[in-house]
This record gives sequence, structure tokens and C-alpha cells, in this order.
Amino acid sequence: MNPVLFHPIYKERVWGGRSLEDSLGRDLPGGKVIGESWDLVDRPEDASQIRSNEEGSRQTIRDLIQSDPERVMGRGWNPEDRFPILVKWLDCQQRLSLQVHPPATIAESLGGEPKTENWFVADSKPGAGLIVGLKEGVSRDQFEKALAEETLEDCVHRFPVEPGQSILVESGRIHAIDAGNLILEIQQNSDTTYRVFDWGRTGLDGKPRQLHVEESMKSIDFNDFEPSALPPFEEIGETVIAESKEFRIRRSNLESGDTLNLPTPGAPILLHVVSGALVDTISGMKMVRGDTVLLPASRDCSIQATEGCTALLTDQFTPAG
Repeated sequence: MNPVLFHPIYKERVWGGRSLEDSLGRDLPGGKVIGESWDLVDRPEDASQIRSNEEGSRQTIRDLIQSDPERVMGRGWNPEDRFPILVKWLDCQQRLSLQVHPPATIAESLGGEPKTENWFVADSKPGAGLIVGLKEGVSRDQFEKALAEETLEDCVHRFPVEPGQSILVESGRIHAIDAGNLILEIQQNSDTTYRVFDWGRTGLDGKPRQLHVEESMKSIDFNDFEPSALPPFEEIGETVIAESKEFRIRRSNLESGDTLNLPTPGAPILLHVVSGALVDTISGMKMVRGDTVLLPASRDCSIQATEGCTALLTDQFTPAG
């Protein structure tokens, strides 16, 4: 089974824009502000369609897993279990809401799903930043008072960012992305977000967007103070940039002609092209900036950089075989 590429699913967001056209060479739907490109998703409401040479083919990731779970996902995979990772590109032209995802211990009781995610800053404008965690020493009572007075910015930890930085945002960690960031988000397969504050903004319909204050207050980790992002890794070679019980992400910087040799892992790997271009030396499949490629569990892969390249590799997200 060859590596698999997918068609993106675009999501209109009030904070989005059109920069995915220039930054990733995407052909966006006209007349819309696109904030998110879902490049790999396997959910009841959305399933990524496979890019195929067969005219009229509409096979999805769900179809692929159900038709051959062992070759795609590894031995013992239940074909009804959904792909555990969701991959997005975020075009943040405005600041996103201040939000939180529920921890696994309480998500079900709130009617949601836990979501740990990792942000890789692919590009950022001067002065752009991230909001992650609370300022040192901020208490729950102080947070609630600031929420009532609409002064929450005084309570949260904001720091400037530059391209190449990365930070793990675990369930329970309060966060927001500033305007001016292009982010590759790799996350658990979940779509539960609780907005605690939206900076006084209105939605695409001109009305204030829904807030989830009660759920947010139950979800926020009030002992999570001033986490820091990993600095950019510029050397040729590989390093781990995120490791959690949900997934691991490695960054690989390659020179032209360098090869990633990935022997049959027994579980799938996701390859995300952040810059440059690569080719699968076995099938000849080309991969360019912005592509997320599923490398099946059953196949050796030899991926060669056709120019200087940065790729992320996401793995260790499947259950034991």
C-alpha cells in the first residue's frame, strides 16, 4: 500500500482569512474567510477524501480503514475505531477566543471529548504571540473576578513567537492564538472547545459567539503557570518536539538528497511537510509544503528530500497491536 494523500476540508472562521492561498498554494473556496484547513480527519461529520488518480473516486479515510484495517493501522486494529489524530492548518488573521479543552477525567460528564494538541509555528508576523497557561500565581478567584470585569488578558500568559517554535497544549490548559500566525495543529481526534472569553467579538453572523463559561471553569487547570515553547531546531537531523500519552512528534531537517528511511513500523506514521519538497522513492509520490501524508503500517518507506526540507513525523498514537 502506497502513502496516502488527502483533499483538505476548509472551514470558515471569523478570525480566518485567505493567506493559505499564498502560504500553502491552496485553491480556497471563493468569498469566504478560511481559518482552518482540516487535512486529515475521520469523524462522523467529516471524513478526509483520498487524492486518487481514479476519476470520480470518493474513497475516504473511513473507507480505507474499514476495507483493510491491518495494512493501514496495524495488527489488531478494530475497523470501526476512527483514526485517532486530526491535522489542521490554522490561518490566524485575528486572535482566537480564549479557550480550553476538557481533560479526559471530566470530558464525558460535560458531553465533550478531551483534546491534547500541538502547535507548530510555520510562520508568524513580527509581534505575533501565543497565549498559553496562566500568569504565575493567578488564582481561580482572581480569574473569575477578571472574567466578570472583562480583564482576562491580565491573567493569562502571553509570549512572542517566531517560526519553528512548538508547544504542547494539553487538555485543561487555557490558550489562544494571536493574530499573525500560521500554525500546523496536530491533535487528538476531537472537536470539543469551550470558549471562556472572546474579546468582545461578534461572529460571522454579526452576533456574539457562544461562550461556555461553566464548562470552561470546570476544565481549566488552575495550577498551570507560564509554560514555554520549544525554540526552533535548525540543525540538520532529527529531534522530538512533542511527547505525550496521546502522540509523539519529531522534527526532521533534511538537505537536498537526504533520505528518511522508515522500516515497516507495525503502526501508521503521519508525515507533515513544513517546508521544501520530498518524494517517495518507491512509488514516486511527490510531497510539497502543506501536505500531510499517511504512511501505512504495513509498508517500508524511503522518503527523499528533493530540496532542503523540514518535515514533522507523528507516531505512537495507535494502541498496542
